[in-house]
Amino acid sequence: MIRTGNGFDVHAFALDRKLILCGTVIPCDQGLAGHSDADVAVHALIDAILGALALGDIGMWFPDHDDAYLDIDSILLLKKVLADPRVAAWNIENCDITVIAQKPKLGAFRDAMRQTLAAAMDLAIDQISVKFTTTEHLGFTGRGEGIAAIANVTLSR
Repeated sequence: MIRTGNGFDVHAFALDRKLILCGTVIPCDQGLAGHSDADVAVHALIDAILGALALGDIGMWFPDHDDAYLDIDSILLLKKVLADPRVAAWNIENCDITVIAQKPKLGAFRDAMRQTLAAAMDLAIDQISVKFTTTEHLGFTGRGEGIAAIANVTLSR
């Protein structure tokens, strides 16, 4: 049996926060606003996994009004999802993430992001794809107001 899922997330830029994408700290003069560490890419990935299995979304699992998740590392949230028996019964075949940001430039961090995700998910690095694109200065990402991410996963059992 094969399942696929997709996820999408967006966070606005915020001062006095670290920019964390795919569990990797990115040097930048601002981070992303959010209840957790606001790792938009991992949030999209979590939603893709949950969506593939019809298990709701990240907000249902980790509500932003629960202080237990305040400033939490999103990689820990990913690991909690993966440890759930309903998810653990499935094999993740591949993950494909696209980060949409006009700034900062992210290509130099691709390998570190893939390695971090592969380690967190106990996958081979060739099962993780991380890509970057801009919106050619259009929309909120193009104006440098925030970052968006799209993720797709394929699961098998």
